[in-house]
Amino acid sequence: MTRKTNDAIEVRNAVKRYGTFTALKQVSLTISDNEFFTLLGPSGCGKTTLLRMIAGFEDVTEGGIFLFGEEIEGLPPHKRPINTVFQNYALFPHMTVLDNVGFGLEMLGKSKSEARKRAGEVLEMVQLSQFSARKPSQLSGGQQQRVALARALAPRPKVLLLDEPLSALDLKLRKAMQIELKHLQKETGITFIFVTHDQEEALTMSDRVAVMSAGEVQQLGDAREIYERPRNMFVADFIGETNLLEVTVDQIDAGRAACHLGGGHRLTCDAVDGIGAGARVHMSLRPERLFLSSEPTESESLKARVRENIFIGTDISTILDLDDGPEFRVRASNSSRGTSRVFEPGTEVFVNMERGAARLLVD
Repeated sequence: MTRKTNDAIEVRNAVKRYGTFTALKQVSLTISDNEFFTLLGPSGCGKTTLLRMIAGFEDVTEGGIFLFGEEIEGLPPHKRPINTVFQNYALFPHMTVLDNVGFGLEMLGKSKSEARKRAGEVLEMVQLSQFSARKPSQLSGGQQQRVALARALAPRPKVLLLDEPLSALDLKLRKAMQIELKHLQKETGITFIFVTHDQEEALTMSDRVAVMSAGEVQQLGDAREIYERPRNMFVADFIGETNLLEVTVDQIDAGRAACHLGGGHRLTCDAVDGIGAGARVHMSLRPERLFLSSEPTESESLKARVRENIFIGTDISTILDLDDGPEFRVRASNSSRGTSRVFEPGTEVFVNMERGAARLLVD
């Protein structure tokens, strides 16, 4: 079945079973043309399985996968206008960088001169022209990663799949490559589908993110939406750092939910569809949306005692014990304004929060 669409990829009710084990459970999503889309989740959540199904390396047990409206289930990988960059790069050690990049083009029927010309173009795009005569063993990890990327881009695929390609790089290089990949995606106009378990990678690069767990998409949206408005406990806890408090909703009035937790602490926050008065649910509070003071402020406040301050470079993380409540964390920037809100261990303080910091979760 073919229909006109601007969706590069549509996954429709996809199921993948291995014997009695179901790796993917009725997954449906659409990925737009020229989008940087990320599948994010812990190991075993089904993200790589879904990527391999799009590539054609795994069959779909049920459902369908469409490329610009055309069903591609049944097409072998080499007949799909889709390329993949793997974790281990899989470069040919005996070939030069230029030959590595041009090899796939020759296999597709291009002449050697055509392949070398196109290989030179993409090597210039990834800023490796000066290394074209070297062997992979003469390159750094980051350079090898860019060669693998150039090789995948050379045939001008409609969709590029990236299976945790930055996982083997050190932290500083990984951060630099995140920005390079995002710029390269915009420059080429190719749809990128990126798989990672690293939340920062997903938030940094993606136009949209699908958070996966146990073979299902838990939430789909742009980076800010997923971070600021997580749908459930898994997403709130997996994306960044948060305080999860078990609360009881006392009443809902004018779109605001009045809640209480142990120790007599009371908080209000925006109401959420599906949660009514009397519900016992969880509330998420991001540590960077909180601040400490010696006196309560006009905002929501919780009384607590400082247990420990942890210096982590850009920030200072404070661990607190709420009166008759759970452990709590507050994060302050490592600046004069931030450190003025850091108190010595043992000090009784008030935890104050910005409006909108508290988020009720549909468990």
